[in-house]
Amino acid sequence: MANSIFKFSEVKIEMNVLKQKFKGILASLAAIGFSACSQVQDEDLARISIDSQADTWQELSDKDFAQVNSSEDTWRWEDDLLYCSGLPVSVLRTVKTYTNFEMTIEWSHQEPGGNSGVFIWASPDSIERLTSSENPGPPLPDGIEIQMLDHTFTDFAKARGEPTDWFTTHGDVFPVRAKMTPFPPVSPVPNKRTIRKSFGKGLFEIVGRETPGRSFPSKHLSKGHGEWNHYYIRAINGEVRLWVNGQEVSGGTDCDPSTGYICLESEGSPILFRKIRIRELP
Repeated sequence: MANSIFKFSEVKIEMNVLKQKFKGILASLAAIGFSACSQVQDEDLARISIDSQADTWQELSDKDFAQVNSSEDTWRWEDDLLYCSGLPVSVLRTVKTYTNFEMTIEWSHQEPGGNSGVFIWASPDSIERLTSSENPGPPLPDGIEIQMLDHTFTDFAKARGEPTDWFTTHGDVFPVRAKMTPFPPVSPVPNKRTIRKSFGKGLFEIVGRETPGRSFPSKHLSKGHGEWNHYYIRAINGEVRLWVNGQEVSGGTDCDPSTGYICLESEGSPILFRKIRIRELP
């Protein structure tokens, strides 16, 4: 009987120790900007919310970005919004380069079929190419693209008789003249293909429709034009992961390059951005 009581006491002690350790873990997460969801759903026990308002995060504004190859009126900061006209196809880059970081951004397409995205780890060499008057290639940098695509883009492509199996409108992640091993599910198009195209100044190697290594989202969570979407991006040691409206959906690893600029993309139609926040990681 004494042994039984002693063992029960040991179990109680161990449980108390575990509880204290768990509380410590939660406190540590809260300190760096994470908080447990108030209601945990059975089908998604691992969901967490990101508190990008924490002191360890920085909100990016006009002083944190620099023009690359856009027109003067392509980008406009007004109050808490960044307006993008979509023309010409071009990018706006961060002033500094980043390696390990996490960021949040909200975006809203203003017309049906809108196309945009965030480039991370955009190489300085490709940015320099874009600013050159002798740029031989396309108006977008080399790096990892995290796509922002309106659902109507699919309808427009079908109406033109074009294939639609190489992309989704829910948060694809893929390399653009870069390397990445995609997380599944992966686009069903051929995985390796080299395409060269002339932009008026000689042949230039591009990534075409059969984009190698496009990570498709595991869940379809994006909202349509006129509504706001929330992206949480975590980029650490050559691995990128994307959360769309609160849930992880896509990403990849073995990225090369794994340091560079963060760029916002102007690609043909107006889009709004807000709450662009970042936290650098060791």
